[in-house]
Amino acid sequence: MAELRGVLVFLLSVGAAAAVWPQPQFLSVATEGGCRLSARRFRFAYADSSAVGPGCDVLDQAFRRYWALLFSVARNDSETARSEDACSELLVSVTKPECDGYPSLDTPENYKLTVSDEQMLLTAYTVWGALRGLETFSQLAWRNDDGTFCINKTDVVDFPRFPHRGLLLDTSRHYLPLKAILETLDAMAYNKLNVFHWHIVDDPSFPYESIMFPDLSWKGAYHPATHVYTVSDVKTVIEHARLRGIRVIPEFDTPGHTQSWGPGTPGLLTPCYAGLSPTGSYGPVNPILNATYQFMAKFFAEVSAVFPDFYIHLGGDEVDFSCWKSNPEIQTFMQKMGFGQDYAKLESFYIQRLMDIVSAYVKSYVVWQEVFDNGVKLKPDTLIHVWKENAGPYQEEMACVTKAGYRALLSAPWYLNHISYGQDWLAVYQVEPLAFEGSAEQKALVIGGEACMWGEYVDVTNLTPRLWPRAGAVAERLWSNQTVRNLEDAYMRLVDFRCVLLRRGIRAEPLFTGYCDYEYTAF
Repeated sequence: MAELRGVLVFLLSVGAAAAVWPQPQFLSVATEGGCRLSARRFRFAYADSSAVGPGCDVLDQAFRRYWALLFSVARNDSETARSEDACSELLVSVTKPECDGYPSLDTPENYKLTVSDEQMLLTAYTVWGALRGLETFSQLAWRNDDGTFCINKTDVVDFPRFPHRGLLLDTSRHYLPLKAILETLDAMAYNKLNVFHWHIVDDPSFPYESIMFPDLSWKGAYHPATHVYTVSDVKTVIEHARLRGIRVIPEFDTPGHTQSWGPGTPGLLTPCYAGLSPTGSYGPVNPILNATYQFMAKFFAEVSAVFPDFYIHLGGDEVDFSCWKSNPEIQTFMQKMGFGQDYAKLESFYIQRLMDIVSAYVKSYVVWQEVFDNGVKLKPDTLIHVWKENAGPYQEEMACVTKAGYRALLSAPWYLNHISYGQDWLAVYQVEPLAFEGSAEQKALVIGGEACMWGEYVDVTNLTPRLWPRAGAVAERLWSNQTVRNLEDAYMRLVDFRCVLLRRGIRAEPLFTGYCDYEYTAF
């Protein structure tokens, strides 16, 4: 970090090109030529060659958003004087004629952007790739001293290094208002992150308002009216995300982390015992009752219908076996099944049945690494989410998961709820997801990773500044080429991008001393 202490702030000079975050795969910016952008004349438009056109809601709405982002701080007096020599439009051409669907794990996000003296053209195979190109274009535009916006002659050829670039939010330990989630989705799009992992329920509260089982939130949320996500809220999140090319993967973690499920579903959790007497407390989901699986079948049928993504996160981590061990009925079941005293086998028994239920709804699943570690029989398309760092080097787990032929997601070094004084983004940025011993075939099974923001000490008051721009360090690692490693260059671009976030209303914290032309103000 010493080499960065002398770098205070990166200022854009007249004629300079703006920085881009995350760094594109190929970027060539000329020092001369290009276009002046006038708020009075400029527009986004569909090229004649595009397979989609007006009426494509994904791009129609994106055009309006990015026009506002570009010219939100334009000086109208200068615009008038300069408008006659301004470039009038960015033409967008999309090859695949689809606009009304959802992005998926296999969705191409590649795009090309060309800015010359004669034309500005953005081409992409899908509308989702076009969204990434629009974000790059918006960052390449820079403001001159006279208040006008310019963009240099530029060639960009870009695509993500990994297809799964996610962010986890925990909305159980502290309820996050809908507005905060939508703002986070906006910031994710600015960083080209494409998966919102919604850890929606956990032990402390059950804020998901179920259609089929309303008592889950009525009795399990912090407050059944003010601290819940209604059916309308969930639809709003999914659609807001879709329009930004972001997938929504919900997590309903079982059999542990389920204390909030109990009040609304009597009999679901395991009664704990002291000797032969129940204590009145409850442990994980009771895995020996048919009623448990009948409930899960109905509940996950609803979840599968509400959330359109192919994947559901089933959790499966940190199961405390002490209550199961105390329960005489479970002890009897263990002996009957030949499990002995290996309660990991009982957990696997439950997880196996749950996965069979979810598979019946033409869905697949993501699971935390314990499910793999415990030897559960998994479908080939299962995603193993590696999160443990203290139990052993996460690199060893990545090697084991991929050696077994499963695809892996990495989160272990990217728990952004952990903070420290100073530039802790550096440690996040320097992680290399493929830095483990394994073959090229194994490393091809790493499909990306996620930054995680757990909610024990995070609510709406500190969510955004704790996330940004630190989560951007993860975003660049997952998008940009593996060779993008220069810390000083990254620092300068991230400082500049942090100023972009402030201008867009995102309360991103500073990396070090300095200032932005536009400082965030709450009023």
